[in-house]
Amino acid sequence: MKKTYKLIDLDCANCAAKMETAIQKIDGVTSATVSFMSQKMTVEGDDARFDAIMKEVVKVCRKVEPDCEIVLK
Repeated sequence: MKKTYKLIDLDCANCAAKMETAIQKIDGVTSATVSFMSQKMTVEGDDARFDAIMKEVVKVCRKVEPDCEIVLK
């Protein structure tokens, strides 16, 4: 499954790169991109565990950028 999410208050390109690297290390994630310019994140991963993967993605992103909000819908 591949989904794109809008990001709110992502402050810098360096934080986006750190988030992308951290997300790619999560078990079940096939690929991930975080774009500072478009304020979007694309995550591709295991269909059966996608909800659990996204919970982990949110945790990882909060560690890197506490003010950044991921619009999950």
